[in-house]
Amino acid sequence: GGYNMKETMIAMLLAGGKGTRLESLTKRMAKPAVYFGGRYRIIDFPLSNCANSGIDIVGVLTQYESIQLNEYIGSGTKWGFNGSSSKAVILPPRQKETGSSWYMGTADAIIHNIDFMDQYDPEYVVILSGDHIYKMDYDKMLQYHKENNADVTIAALTVTLEEASRFGILNVYDNNQIYEFEEKPKHPKSTYASMGIYIFTYAKLKKYLLEEDQIDRDEHDFGKHIIPTMLNAGERMFAYAFDGYWKDVGTLDSLWQANMDLLDEKDIVELFGSNNEWKIYSEDTYGFPQFIGENASVENSIVNQGCNILGDVKDSVLFSNVTVEESAKVTACVVLPGAVIEKGAVIEHAIVGPDMKVSGTHGSMNDKVVLINE
Repeated sequence: GGYNMKETMIAMLLAGGKGTRLESLTKRMAKPAVYFGGRYRIIDFPLSNCANSGIDIVGVLTQYESIQLNEYIGSGTKWGFNGSSSKAVILPPRQKETGSSWYMGTADAIIHNIDFMDQYDPEYVVILSGDHIYKMDYDKMLQYHKENNADVTIAALTVTLEEASRFGILNVYDNNQIYEFEEKPKHPKSTYASMGIYIFTYAKLKKYLLEEDQIDRDEHDFGKHIIPTMLNAGERMFAYAFDGYWKDVGTLDSLWQANMDLLDEKDIVELFGSNNEWKIYSEDTYGFPQFIGENASVENSIVNQGCNILGDVKDSVLFSNVTVEESAKVTACVVLPGAVIEKGAVIEHAIVGPDMKVSGTHGSMNDKVVLINE
């Protein structure tokens, strides 16, 4: 490109998640576009983190069902990018001379976009995943990377022993330098887990990506290939300890639970801050103000704009433009935009899909998560 804008650090956001475990919520929607927290989508969190961390350029690598996601992201103006000198850029897979036009693994997706990164000539690149909900200052992580003169810094958090085998597990010296990395080990040696957030010194990243690209295998992955290769080559690798709110919302159950967590004041403050100093940006639906009728009752719930509540809502998260009719009861539910809970319907522990109508004849439902949209 003719830009030659020299950027200190750009971000590459892997937003390709097929999200099959989110079943019908992602049938027509890439996982990062899934709704969360009354007015957000999952991808609002990493994009807001980038904007708040002073990163100007974010490449968003999409793969499945990405039309809705592409439209949602646009050039990133919702998150405070101005669309020209700072922007989010959608990077769908392009047909290469050889082989498939799909991204085959996380590292392959970045390999496909070396030309995109080169035009900004960055000193550092942060690689992010689009399906976690958390708040993080990547600039602080970059300072840590520089202080350690690191080639790669991996954000890490402590998980339980039961969860540890689902993650890449880091073993570190006292100074947090990584001496061993095990991808999803059956018998984890520690509970220090990689969050899949990496800062690379770009020159090193590019060298290892180009070498990886020459190796003939079905996929090219950071956790399975790039990180172990760099470690074996003796590169300087450090773990950056993260201790804030962090949720992987890969299943319906965890999506329901993460929404419920927001009804706990401690989590709300940890995620959104107490005085809004770290904003999470999202789309404004321009709904009318919420209306709560005279016979309605609303307890311990998040209710977004455009809601019309004439019945009872308790311990629930209601997105924009939801209607709860007279004598309907909604308890411990996540109700997505535009849904209508009709007269006399009683629902509990459910996720109700966007624009769904729940009629009174459904009776009571006590399953942890029900999706009433089939």
